[in-house]
Amino acid sequence: MNNQEENFKRIARAIAFIRQNHSAQPSLDEIAKEAGLSPAHFQRLFSEWAGTSPKKFIQHLSIQHAKSVLQEGKTLFDTSFELGLSSTSRLHDLFVGIE
Repeated sequence: MNNQEENFKRIARAIAFIRQNHSAQPSLDEIAKEAGLSPAHFQRLFSEWAGTSPKKFIQHLSIQHAKSVLQEGKTLFDTSFELGLSSTSRLHDLFVGIE
């Protein structure tokens, strides 16, 4: 397997891990470990392949999930809790930062 194929598989594995665990707000270290890379190398490689940083990717997934939870009629507090955020102000900050 060449380096490009290996990098593709690592990033695909990392994206799957993030999608499955985004509500736990995984750290860069946790995701990099899943990909089998150092955090700095993973950050560069992910940004190159995905076109965004791992943090921004998690934020976009979280926003999508928050919108669907809010449409179900849940409160801001319940939505924040479900997203793994520490408070409703963090949910507000997430919306302001992305939207």
